[in-house]
Amino acid sequence: VESGSPLDRIGGMDAMILGVAGGTGSGKTTVAREILGAVGPDRIAFLAQDNYYRDVDWESPNQLLQYNFDHPDAIDTPLFVEHLRALKSGRAIELPVYDFVRHRRTEESRRIAPRPVVLVEGILLFAEREIRELLDFKVFVDTDADVRLVRRIRRDLTERGRAVGDVLRQYMGTVRPMHLEFVEPSKRYADVIVPEGGENRVALEMVVARVEQLLVPAESRV
Repeated sequence: VESGSPLDRIGGMDAMILGVAGGTGSGKTTVAREILGAVGPDRIAFLAQDNYYRDVDWESPNQLLQYNFDHPDAIDTPLFVEHLRALKSGRAIELPVYDFVRHRRTEESRRIAPRPVVLVEGILLFAEREIRELLDFKVFVDTDADVRLVRRIRRDLTERGRAVGDVLRQYMGTVRPMHLEFVEPSKRYADVIVPEGGENRVALEMVVARVEQLLVPAESRV
């Protein structure tokens, strides 16, 4: 684990926001869920940046392959920031529910109540200054590219109904270039870098311990 400058004080808002970022397939979702499970969902509000994808206007699979899901413009950042600010100030939000087969938001939403800590995860969390400035503690999950690619293929095949060839074309066309342009450089903003994601039990224990420390002043404010 590589540590940046430690955070010993929470800013003037009510709740603390913890961000977990990393490339596709890095294990950031596993790390986020490990934190959630260890600390307790009653103390943490959890949301994923993936919920904030914009609707994609597509008519054919080939047209969809041309869409760049890994560029910051694919995310509805204004709504994401609005929701983070609401949770930070102690107000509930209606979390969008995104359909990754149709690539559109559904008409449903999920109510997220405010908690002492807000835990968010996503590939582009640290790439956008407006989001980054709302994060009180930033964790970057750093995993080798070949491991991330295998995980990406497995996920897209089993969860999103994709074909292997399409996944690989998308990876080489947009995922990898955007990772190098936006995700990898954003690592420098992290307070803590966790190698190998959920496989790194020692690092996870250290992050969870740090979150527990941060919860003390956060819970006293809520």
